[in-house]
Amino acid sequence: MLLGNKAYSNQKISSDCQFDGKTLQGRVKIVESFPDIKVKVVRSFPDLKVKIVDHFADKCGLWKFVDSFPDFTIKYVESFPDIKIKYVDSFPGI
Repeated sequence: MLLGNKAYSNQKISSDCQFDGKTLQGRVKIVESFPDIKVKVVRSFPDLKVKIVDHFADKCGLWKFVDSFPDFTIKYVESFPDIKIKYVDSFPGI
C-alpha cells in the first residue's frame, strides 16, 4: 500500500536494514525522550536480531552502545514499538 511518499507493508525493516531512513547498525544511544526508534525486546518473532559489540558495528544488527555521537537513538517500550528486537550472540540481522 502506498501512503504519501512511503510504501507501507507488513515488513517494518527494509531489505537494506533501514527503518524510517535510519540504518540499523552502528553507534546507538538509549534515551528517555524523543527517540529515533521505539524498541521492544522480545524472545520470539523479532523484526531484527541484534548483537552488541565493542568494535566494528558495521553490519546489519551490530550495535555499539555509546553516550555521545550516536548514529541513532532508541527508547525501550512495552507498548506500541516501532520495531521488535531480540538480542543474540550470533547471526544478527533481519
